[in-house]
Amino acid sequence: MDTLVERPPLTKRLKRFLRYLLVRAALALVGALPLGFARWLGAGFGRLAFAVAGGERRKALKSLARAFPERSDAERHALARASFRHLGMAAFEVGATSSMDRQLERLVRWEDVDRRVLDAALARGKGVVFVSGHVGNWELLARRVSRAGYPSQSIAKETTDPRLTALVGRFREQGGVRSIWRGQEGAARAMLRALKAGEILGLLIDQDTRVQSLFVPFFGELAATPRAAADLALRTGAAVVVGFCQREGEGYRLWMEEVAWRAGSDREADALALTAALSERIEAAIRRAPEQWVWMHQRWKTRPPPAS
Repeated sequence: MDTLVERPPLTKRLKRFLRYLLVRAALALVGALPLGFARWLGAGFGRLAFAVAGGERRKALKSLARAFPERSDAERHALARASFRHLGMAAFEVGATSSMDRQLERLVRWEDVDRRVLDAALARGKGVVFVSGHVGNWELLARRVSRAGYPSQSIAKETTDPRLTALVGRFREQGGVRSIWRGQEGAARAMLRALKAGEILGLLIDQDTRVQSLFVPFFGELAATPRAAADLALRTGAAVVVGFCQREGEGYRLWMEEVAWRAGSDREADALALTAALSERIEAAIRRAPEQWVWMHQRWKTRPPPAS
């Protein structure tokens, strides 16, 4: 007997369709803009969002108060405003596809010392678990590495609208970035195949999401952190590299570092230690440029169970 799939209410389907059309139209409009003009528009959009999106602004200020209790209210307010501005710029830069792709190598500086980190990790032949966060411009990070000829895939979360998921997937594929949608059938096997083939597998682990997680320190508080990166490395023997694409002047710079790990007799303890080490690197990157992180995300939403 066939199982009936419950469809969302009509109003929700209509909202999703309108959102899809809006995103598609925005990509078409911004995609043809010169990069400088797109960046200027993005900065203005970010400032406007900070002014009118009161709920998101309050979330950002609350997160900043937890991360930087030593700073004044005025300093945290300025950081929040700068974060909205940066995110607007980053989104419009990525959206200006034609102009951005023509100057990607100049826009995103990748020093030899950082490239050698990735080359050495790949040379071991077991693939690379590449860990980053929503720091700087993570879309340009993946695009720059892929366009340089490195075989890579990224683990991504599907949107609630399959049409929008497909649109995002096509947009990334145009830059050579292949996506493994984590909720789809066969995703785990695809991750293992990528590493077995010696490819780079990218993951963002700096958000509190509905995935298997471990509680590790983040700005002095325990935060639920996705454990997939550590589990994949421990299972396959892959090298682990952290990397970030952070704004410098009118462009960006890639930073990369290999995180050494060694498997012991307690797999759970090993996963916890490696996840903590990765979270520590993400925090360091955020501290390097705190205005370049998504402070409106509720990073400490899930609380650890009470100690027994």
